[in-house]
Amino acid sequence: MRTSTAAVGSAMFFIVAPGTVVGLIPWLISHWEFHQPVPHWVIAQVIGALLICVGLVPAVSAFVEFVKAGGTPMPVAPPQRLVVSGFNRYIRNPMYFGLLLVIIGEALLFGSLGLLVYAVLVGAATLFGAWEGGLVGIDSEHKKLEKFHDDLVAGKYLILVYVRKHREQVVLKMMREKHPDADMVAVDSHFVNPFSTVRRVSETPTQGV
Repeated sequence: MRTSTAAVGSAMFFIVAPGTVVGLIPWLISHWEFHQPVPHWVIAQVIGALLICVGLVPAVSAFVEFVKAGGTPMPVAPPQRLVVSGFNRYIRNPMYFGLLLVIIGEALLFGSLGLLVYAVLVGAATLFGAWEGGLVGIDSEHKKLEKFHDDLVAGKYLILVYVRKHREQVVLKMMREKHPDADMVAVDSHFVNPFSTVRRVSETPTQGV
């Protein structure tokens, strides 16, 4: 995907998704009306404004990194490489983290209990999703590797090699020279996800997997 296309797609997604989470829904809850529930709440409002600014940094930065990687945060238009730069080097989901800070900042800025409850719900949903996803991942066998289940149970090894298309023959030659006992049993032409369209090329591997 060209950088310009990725930028347009990411910008549209940013307006629709984060725009709804930290824009439309908070507006429906608070109408962006300022309240001071307790004396000297202005200090909390200053902190809230700072949190909004700080929270937007990782969120916007994450979108920029996706564009640099030739894609968008949308699953239908992923980047051409794994994004591990920017805040992604330190936080698994910088967009979620940043947007949660923005919502908390809005709750303080507008003095809205409803927004604070909304922030708690968003944070709980994010943590629950990560927790449940981890449990499912531990409990379930990877669907792309199911076809190799019997071989793995039999004690054979599955070696996954991710290589760019123009280097494929070089890797195959090296494997034949360095590891003649290994068999190539599956190929995958997908550029982003090594497991997306994996298919077997040998149903009865002899040595190794």
